[in-house]
Amino acid sequence: LSTQSVLHVNQIINDSTDNIARQLRQTYERWRIQRMPRDEERKELRNYLFATDTSTTTNSSLPWKNRTTVPKLTQIRDNLHANYYDAIFPNEDWLRWDGNSQDDITKQKRTAIEAYIKNKCKQSGFMETMSRCLLDYIDNGEAFAEVVWVNETHWDDILEEEVVTYIGPKVFRISPWDHYYNPTAVSYRKSPKFTRYLKNVGELVKEQKVRTDLQFDESAFEKMIKYRKNLSAYSYEDLNKADGYLADGFGTMSEYLGSGLVEILEFEGDLYSEEDGVLYENHLITIADGTTVLRNIPNPNWLGTDNKVKVNWRDRPDNLYGMGPMDNLVGMQYRLDHLENLKADALDLTIHPPLKIKGDVEPFLWGPGSEIHLPEDGDVESMAPNSAAFQVNNEIAYLMNLMEEMAGAPKQAMGFRTPGEKTAFEVQQLENAASRIFNNKILKFSIEFMEPLLNLMLESAKRNMVMSDIIRVMDDDFGVSEFISITREDITAKGKLFPMGSRHYAARAQMIQNLTGIANSPLLGIIQPHLSSVKLATFIEDIMGLTKYALFRTNIAVSEQAETQRLISTERSNIVDENAVDTSGMGEMGGEEEE
Repeated sequence: LSTQSVLHVNQIINDSTDNIARQLRQTYERWRIQRMPRDEERKELRNYLFATDTSTTTNSSLPWKNRTTVPKLTQIRDNLHANYYDAIFPNEDWLRWDGNSQDDITKQKRTAIEAYIKNKCKQSGFMETMSRCLLDYIDNGEAFAEVVWVNETHWDDILEEEVVTYIGPKVFRISPWDHYYNPTAVSYRKSPKFTRYLKNVGELVKEQKVRTDLQFDESAFEKMIKYRKNLSAYSYEDLNKADGYLADGFGTMSEYLGSGLVEILEFEGDLYSEEDGVLYENHLITIADGTTVLRNIPNPNWLGTDNKVKVNWRDRPDNLYGMGPMDNLVGMQYRLDHLENLKADALDLTIHPPLKIKGDVEPFLWGPGSEIHLPEDGDVESMAPNSAAFQVNNEIAYLMNLMEEMAGAPKQAMGFRTPGEKTAFEVQQLENAASRIFNNKILKFSIEFMEPLLNLMLESAKRNMVMSDIIRVMDDDFGVSEFISITREDITAKGKLFPMGSRHYAARAQMIQNLTGIANSPLLGIIQPHLSSVKLATFIEDIMGLTKYALFRTNIAVSEQAETQRLISTERSNIVDENAVDTSGMGEMGGEEEE
């Protein structure tokens, strides 16, 4: 295991791809075995999260009759996920472009880039992917994702032609159980890494059609298919000599080939060969079945890195492995279930107590109205349980409240009011202070995870886009939708995309609190001559996320009131004219009757 950012192997022969596959496979197996203790901890937490009783958890070893589990960890998980998701996507205006030069910050350039990425996020299910990554962020303390360019089409029988479903960058979640990296590297970005995929041959064929960035070697792919066909034609006895080969998760070689699945190992990073002294910098190597190298190419990413991103909920010093909000709470969950079942068993013993029988008592049925025949020195007495067992409710409540706070989920911000009478300002101040851990963790997810993913999507579009794309945008000045054609040149600029959701969420409460405090203080009268009502309206529109509704425009109320007055005047004039016509008509009819 390398302590730096370059994977060091003993021997790689340039013209021997089998040797490359073998050595990389051995490194992957070594890293997987070294991470097993940590994976066992993950399994214990996962068992508690999805347990319906204690039979599948470590509490199963306790000699209790009752097997109830209190799903406190599950409730914390759902609570954090709901509020994290609401924070990163508070409204539709959650994305901003910040250009590095005068040409890159123009309204036209910013509109094109923001509209293109927002449109691709909606079409490709970016929000749904972020939701699943947030669950990884909470459950495992780590979340992984990658950006790929896809060209999805389907055949339409009515039109008798291929119809484009989606073309553009797409974010895919990577399971933490299938991703391995060097935890002692300088950073995850520079660490060599392995990603394990399980696909059948049909999926691989379809992926080559959908993903133009795969660049699989055709001869190597055909060799892999031929190899599998030849081995599958042998009898089971012929494969007994290969039974010592254990493909990860499949058992023997014969079982693996019979499953119809292909194990794909994808290596990314720097590779150094000690034998020939060659450094393979930022390479992408894909291995099938642990033996066949499907591709060995420099990573095509223009940013000089791979296309995978990682974030930790809690960082460790000198260790890239992350820690989740509930990793420290498993022991408290164990204690919670222990006390709950202890109390339930004590209640059972109170309702159905054990009996102390003295002497040679005849067999009897214990129940209401039953008769017990006792000898001279015989006696039957129920055993009283220890009353201290019923005093655990307070401790259970204390543990549940403590677990909530330890996970960084303050009750005041989650809809539960803390005890004590407070003014409105005190409530807001306490909520802001109690939410600091929550805001810090969701801001960390946005900066370290979502931000690089969005910029990788933009990089992938610049690199792979060959045709124009029709994108729907909203005109901020008139509040109407329009469709524009975007080309590669329109989204080519120097700058960065920023997810503003969590920043907006964290700052909104503080800004509203400060603005309300100023409005209710004598300070407002001093600064009012210098206060712009137009800018104040724009500020409130941005803070409240009301941009798309176009509620605020310069002096729009004056124009609308004037228009209303004009309509009222017009209608009044019409009524006067109608009344005049009716009056004159009645006069003429009266004159005719007199004649």
